[in-house]
Amino acid sequence: MGQEFFVKSDTLEDKVRKILPSQGGLGQGFDLSASTQIIPIVDLTESAEGSTLRADLQTALSFDNANTFAVSNTTTTIITNTGYYRILSALTMNGVSNTAIILTDGATNKTVAEFFSVAGSTINKMLDLTVFVDAGDSVQLYSSSTSGSWNGSFRQIATIDGELVNP
Repeated sequence: MGQEFFVKSDTLEDKVRKILPSQGGLGQGFDLSASTQIIPIVDLTESAEGSTLRADLQTALSFDNANTFAVSNTTTTIITNTGYYRILSALTMNGVSNTAIILTDGATNKTVAEFFSVAGSTINKMLDLTVFVDAGDSVQLYSSSTSGSWNGSFRQIATIDGELVNP
């Protein structure tokens, strides 16, 4: 039989109040207690949340959800809907070129990745990026010349509220 003792910790009490608001946190007159007895715990969190896939599998691309793109010598908007997205792309640059991934709200651009190449150079990169697109925002791919190209796909992995979108 294990021993039982009380734990006085404002940090732990605050956390219990935060994660159990419907129970009123600890309530008046209640203390946290601990025991030296070992009690096995089965974590059913993923099933309770409605997800049965590991996080890495949940971001997988599939035939039905992969939105493909090929961008060269232009700026192309690839994502306009809200949510969390995975972008998987090959970047190829041969010679003088400038390429970028841009988040924009329509008035202001924020370059989140930019690549430059010079005459006689070759750049081949694979990018795997997760972005959040808020209402009114979009994701653009830019290529300054035919010497630079983006080829890949994207898919939504969660809604704006964080609800997972399985493949």
